[in-house]
Amino acid sequence: MSLLLWCLLIAGVLPILAKAPVVYFQNRDNGYDNKHPRAQQQRLLGRGARAVAGHYNAYEAFPLFAAAILAALSTSQITERIEFLSIAFIVLRVLYHIAYLSNYDKLRSLIWFLATLCPVLILAQVALAV
Repeated sequence: MSLLLWCLLIAGVLPILAKAPVVYFQNRDNGYDNKHPRAQQQRLLGRGARAVAGHYNAYEAFPLFAAAILAALSTSQITERIEFLSIAFIVLRVLYHIAYLSNYDKLRSLIWFLATLCPVLILAQVALAV
């Protein structure tokens, strides 16, 4: 159970960590505009724009993963496969952000698919077990 909780915590923090490259690119854009940061983010191009998109996508990916982990925990369906899929999700989400920043669009899409598949498989395993 502890491993799943750690994965849930890390997944919850990933969107916050994904903000770091956004801030970097905002600072390079005539300094960070703290009065209108979202407007400044919308003006970013290239890697800066990809950093923003990756940051938002990290938030989008979290709810399904959180639901899967909470379903596994609440039904006591904690298996090695679920633990593996939880770790895989975290690793894939980090790789996703790296691929996004590096502009590897096809690889990024493949990683996104595999990362999204992890909580789907966790939920399916829980549903089949209860």
